[in-house]
Amino acid sequence: MRKLIESSLDLARQNLTYTFGSADPASGGMDCSGFIYYVLRQHGLTQVPRDSSALYSWVRKARGFRAVISRKPDSFEMDELLPGDLLFWSGTYATAHDPPVTHTMIYLGTEKSGGAKIMIGSSDGRTYHGQKRNGVSVFDFTMPRTSIASEQRSTFIGYARVPGLRD
Repeated sequence: MRKLIESSLDLARQNLTYTFGSADPASGGMDCSGFIYYVLRQHGLTQVPRDSSALYSWVRKARGFRAVISRKPDSFEMDELLPGDLLFWSGTYATAHDPPVTHTMIYLGTEKSGGAKIMIGSSDGRTYHGQKRNGVSVFDFTMPRTSIASEQRSTFIGYARVPGLRD
């Protein structure tokens, strides 16, 4: 996992933008699943699906998915979360995908100073230490707030080990 995390951090240092539909850093940006696709393929996983919904199905079929129903970050459901795990959300945008999984990132762990949980990937508006960031970056891993008034509700649905990845 260390190599996966290091190569992810190397991508974040390239100032890549959030570019929907891209999985190639040479284009100047990537979307969330493009980031995951690129990083995992760099580590020898050739059967990696390209979009968030297919990535979710891939980890579910490998029986490594841990569902999270709680909205509390200290829930027992998060006890098995490890650096390098894939994180999944639904409701970040409207989709016809089935299952309707729309966002994915990689969990980095807990920061030594302050103890905040952090993740890495590509996004068009998440935060790090409260400051909004766009593109490939490190972000705060927080349980999303949901609003009944909102038509679109982002929901964290769970996490999984990367199938077939060995360090």
